[in-house]
Amino acid sequence: MKLVSKRVCVVSTLFIGLMNFAQGTLKEYQKANAVDSLFKNKVFNTPKEFHWVNNNSFWYVNNAKKGNEFLLVDAKEQKQTSAFNQERLAIALSKILEKEITPNQLPIDNLEFSKDFSNLVFTTDSLKISCDLKSYELTKVQGGYKKSQKRNTYWGDRFDEQIKREVKSPDLLYTAFIKNYNLYIKNVKTQEETQLSYDGSKGFYYSSFLEWSPDSKKIMAYKVRPGEEHKIYFVESSPKNQLQPKLQDRDYLKPGDQLPFKSPQLFDITSKKHLPIATDLFQEQYSISSFDWKDDSSAFTFEFNQRGHQVYRVLEVNVTDGKVKVIIDETSPTFIDYSGKKYRYNLRKTNQIIWASERDGWNHLYLIDANTGKIKNQITKGNWPVREVIKVDEENKQIYFTASGLDVNQDPYLLHYCRIDFEGKNFKRLTTENGNHKVSFSPDYQFYVDQYSSVDKAPVTLLKSVANPKVDMKLQQADITDLLNTGWKAPEVFSAKGRDGKTDIWGIIVRPTTFDPNRSYPIIEYIYAGPHDSFVPKNFQPYYWSMTALAELGFIVVQIDGMGTSNRSKAFHDVCWKNLKDAGFPDRKLWMKAAAAKYPYMNIEKVGIHGTSAGGQNAGAALVFNSDFYDVAVASCGCHDNRMDKMWWNEQWMGYPIGPEYEACSNTANAAQMGGNLMLILGELDDNVDPASTMQFADALIKANKNFELVTIPGMGHSSGGDYGERKRRDYFVQHLMGVTPPTWDEIYK
Repeated sequence: MKLVSKRVCVVSTLFIGLMNFAQGTLKEYQKANAVDSLFKNKVFNTPKEFHWVNNNSFWYVNNAKKGNEFLLVDAKEQKQTSAFNQERLAIALSKILEKEITPNQLPIDNLEFSKDFSNLVFTTDSLKISCDLKSYELTKVQGGYKKSQKRNTYWGDRFDEQIKREVKSPDLLYTAFIKNYNLYIKNVKTQEETQLSYDGSKGFYYSSFLEWSPDSKKIMAYKVRPGEEHKIYFVESSPKNQLQPKLQDRDYLKPGDQLPFKSPQLFDITSKKHLPIATDLFQEQYSISSFDWKDDSSAFTFEFNQRGHQVYRVLEVNVTDGKVKVIIDETSPTFIDYSGKKYRYNLRKTNQIIWASERDGWNHLYLIDANTGKIKNQITKGNWPVREVIKVDEENKQIYFTASGLDVNQDPYLLHYCRIDFEGKNFKRLTTENGNHKVSFSPDYQFYVDQYSSVDKAPVTLLKSVANPKVDMKLQQADITDLLNTGWKAPEVFSAKGRDGKTDIWGIIVRPTTFDPNRSYPIIEYIYAGPHDSFVPKNFQPYYWSMTALAELGFIVVQIDGMGTSNRSKAFHDVCWKNLKDAGFPDRKLWMKAAAAKYPYMNIEKVGIHGTSAGGQNAGAALVFNSDFYDVAVASCGCHDNRMDKMWWNEQWMGYPIGPEYEACSNTANAAQMGGNLMLILGELDDNVDPASTMQFADALIKANKNFELVTIPGMGHSSGGDYGERKRRDYFVQHLMGVTPPTWDEIYK
């Protein structure tokens, strides 16, 4: 019945396209190409950054319709004024730069006000300039302007005899270093070297990562037994500097590969004794990290992430006897989201730890006794997750953090700012307005700028006070008049019940500027269902690169966060566990059916999908495991078999050791089930997802006698395919969802 209805739909769509209106035509293609520039610079009064000069004052640049305006705000007095006279500064700059400068396009950056606001220092492209704000006399600052250089620190575990990294002791009397695979110290004054370890070897060497105790009497080093080497290879077919192709390779560990084993060792500087540390509590290592000495040098702690990510521990080593004890033992029957939700803050004065955990079903903060590991109290609590800790105020025993899902009448992904005491008391909301919030605090955290928006509501920028709720000054209200005059349509926030009939699933609907409710629109879903985050946009923006242009061709484009993604409850997230093929598809289908029931112009019989990376895997899975619903897919750089992709990401969600679920979730292993029309896009130099993953999927499809298209782009890395891939993607959807032959590229891009 589905097949018959689809055939009827194709015929009717073609008939409507010929008789009433056209979709996927040259006009739509040209509009799709132009929509980015059409919407560009049409939104005003949306400042991006706020620069606090002191606890009460800050400046910012406002993108006013007339041009940029520099504004100064006195938070205490709730006054907003021009930061300086832009006309006078423009005149002065024109002279010193020897070119015409307009007041509303000042080419200046890195502004710094003097404490009394009588002087301003800033940079141009080549100069550092001081400006007297009374006379507007400019002075070139000696030395000019140099961009800061980042220092690179070597933290590698691979021993290299050519690298000699010396680490000074806190008292500056010794340096420690590795030589001949072992640990040495050197007396700074006499230059005498002393060998401390004798058990290092090429196969089990001492790492150059060294940690002195604060009193300089002990040093921690760790030995490393190397893991497995795994390389992936690429042929760069069309290098720019030579005719012949180049072979490239990358170090690239995959699920199941053997990892290095790290064994901490302790040394006493006075006695020169080596104190081995038992490894029983951290045997099955994925990693050990975050080595940290106690202030009194009595012990050091480190974190242990067990392979498979179901055990995560904070361990403490006593320097007297080398014994190891567990301070925090975090466990999960599924996975611990160490890469997205782990948080630890040491309160050294009180010997306590602030720790994030999902042990009660939501991501929350706990206060833990650093000696015993016992929970003193749960700091945050409720059916909502802590998203990020912004600041720990040890003096006032308060935590500033972001959370979502606090309001039953709001999108549960919207970020709000809050404050709470260490004891879990005096919870205070700093933002409540229906929108996604971004806050800039004054240095003393007494005032803050709150800017909020949503995909369908333009930004509002407010000045607020933490202590005084009466301070609520509107600094800017976005002006989108020019944007609306282009025919721009705001995305619609839409929610529907998921597979359990209870949980709301949230997403957005993007319509073309030429939207007509009397037309019939095929649906295209832009998908990325990586479990490490949630992905549906929450902030206002005029253009969504993956959706807006496609919509202009005559589609309704949607994006949805289904079960298995992050930032909801632990149960919501756990759907992905050893089950990445699920990708929230049961929820996505119900969501689109609910949207189509409300909006009959959404043609639920013609559904396409596209995505990149994990989204490429998802797009492929739509046709391999869900071809009852999806008709057309474009999968870019997909990790189509999780055994072929990077270790950390795949073992995090698919588990370790490798089990039969890896094959069960593989697009490649299940390629014979594929239905519908599929395009695979691949960059030949993709070093994020092994290109062999796509090629093996293609090989399996060929062997299963499946028709598909493979687009390989020379010289391209991990991407959606660039401009060429975008053209191919648009044409593929127009051809297979609309039944329309696309115009030639010569016509479109001339």
